Amino acid sequence: MAAAAAAGGEVRRRGCGGGGGGALFPEESFASWGAYGRALLETGPRLVERATARSTEAVEVHEVRGRSGAEMKRNLTWWDLAWFGVGAVIGAGIFVLTGQEARDAAGPAVVLSYAVSGFSAMLSVFCYTEFAIEIPVAGGSFAYLRVELGDFMAFIAAGNILLEYCIGGAAVARAWTSYFATLLNHHPNDFRIHASSLADDYSRLDPIAVAVVAIICILAVLSTKGSSRFNYVLSIVHLAVLVFIIAAGLSRAKLSNLTADFAPFGARGVFAGSAVLFFAYIGFDAVSTMAEETKNPARDIPIGLVGAMAVTTAVYCVLAVTLCLMQPYYEIDPDAPFSVAFTATGMDWAKYIVAFGALKGMTTVLLVSAVGQARYLTHIARTHMVPPCLAQVHPRLGTPVNATVVMLAATAIIALFTDLGILSNLLSISTLFIFMLVAVALLVRRYYVSGETTRADRNKLAGSLAMIMASSIVTAVYWGLSADGWAAYVVTVPAWLAATLFLQLQVPMARTPEKWGVPLVPWLPSASIFINIFLLGSIDGKSFMRFGIWTAALLAYYFFFGLHASYDMAKALAAEVAAGKVEEGGSKPAVGGDGN
Repeated sequence: MAAAAAAGGEVRRRGCGGGGGGALFPEESFASWGAYGRALLETGPRLVERATARSTEAVEVHEVRGRSGAEMKRNLTWWDLAWFGVGAVIGAGIFVLTGQEARDAAGPAVVLSYAVSGFSAMLSVFCYTEFAIEIPVAGGSFAYLRVELGDFMAFIAAGNILLEYCIGGAAVARAWTSYFATLLNHHPNDFRIHASSLADDYSRLDPIAVAVVAIICILAVLSTKGSSRFNYVLSIVHLAVLVFIIAAGLSRAKLSNLTADFAPFGARGVFAGSAVLFFAYIGFDAVSTMAEETKNPARDIPIGLVGAMAVTTAVYCVLAVTLCLMQPYYEIDPDAPFSVAFTATGMDWAKYIVAFGALKGMTTVLLVSAVGQARYLTHIARTHMVPPCLAQVHPRLGTPVNATVVMLAATAIIALFTDLGILSNLLSISTLFIFMLVAVALLVRRYYVSGETTRADRNKLAGSLAMIMASSIVTAVYWGLSADGWAAYVVTVPAWLAATLFLQLQVPMARTPEKWGVPLVPWLPSASIFINIFLLGSIDGKSFMRFGIWTAALLAYYFFFGLHASYDMAKALAAEVAAGKVEEGGSKPAVGGDGN
């Protein structure tokens, strides 16, 4: 703890207002143009060092957490986490994307799309839960990947995490406007400003979405516990509305709407729908970022996370069936499906209850997203990969004010301009990529401990992971490019099975969780890798192009700023606490090693 205090004190002395480089980057590399030039010349060696550097649990839980100055308040229970989980997930996805995917992608088989997405999300929930218990910090998957896969992969994931939250919040905020318009008997675009000089997908400016995000920002800054109470009150009301939708909708059900043409677009439509509808499950990972504020992580996190996801999946499937029983799939409205379905079946008054419930759900999604994204950014800033002033926790409020404001400002800007269709597809890519990395990290955690795992076993692990990844990628690519072929699956699926079986039988497990562990390892995390990559193969090419542009921007930022700032910070920490290198054979002190 003394080391933690030393580290925390060093950072406070080198925070936003001090140090050589000014407010944003106080590290040595940014002290002057000459220092920055010398740092750029050392980019290669620094990249090699940071790419192989791995953090430790102790560093993340003590030293890194101590860099925020004040502690976050530990006052959340499993009840708070469960309602945060429900509030984080049930929102815009079910009320907006269900109609879009039922009409255009899956037909009534959209219920299977939800089941597939829910299964994939539950696998990821298990992986997140073990990490959140073992490493209970605000950094979520960023912290987990720093420990198991190293700084560089953690940063790539971090950029996509931030993209996920900004895009997710923006998408929900724009959907909020749509349902608000429905509640007032208006078309959504009646409340948007048409900027004809902009491209079509970015020309409908949404000031209401910006206002909603601003209000959520204020709530998230004031109190996490207060946000929790507000969230579960709204979530209870929201669940009551969902029960009404199901009961009233089934009273207008026609079985022929469901059975006449259950899967008009075939299996390809089901999985294409699953890839997009994964958006409807996004948000549960925000609950893992609250581990630092949880009273008893080992008990509260599994109950909260797994319970919330089980309830959510069941509710989604029942709602999807209800919608498809009310109307033929080709008549479902893609923008406000439930409201229009009630109008079409003679219950026009019910659309107001639906719109009210949708607004409640989307409000809680925005709130939990705001809480989660700020905590991710806080922990990333603690490592100095982004300006360290964003890591500061307000001493009285106990919340990361700077990080909350910055993330929600970015969310508001995106929400002002960008169409929901673009947002949902890009969000699914980013999220599936992160969940895949967390599953890989869990396998590394279970089967590799530096200094204990032999070189032979390490190589077997690496080979198994490479085969699991390769077989999953080839399966996804073949699915995405081949309209009706099946020959490749005869090779790729058995290859995945063989690689997972080899890992189970030939590589000894190096670590057993102390408090709670994922069951059926390596099969469960391996299945998570496979299904997340497979769903990626069902997303359109333009979304991957946008994802590639974002990744290129991330790498540019990292090479010019993040790498050098985190290198200097890790070097200072190594000098203070004399941390040794985690990697095998690293007997000498780690220059720039962040507890490595």
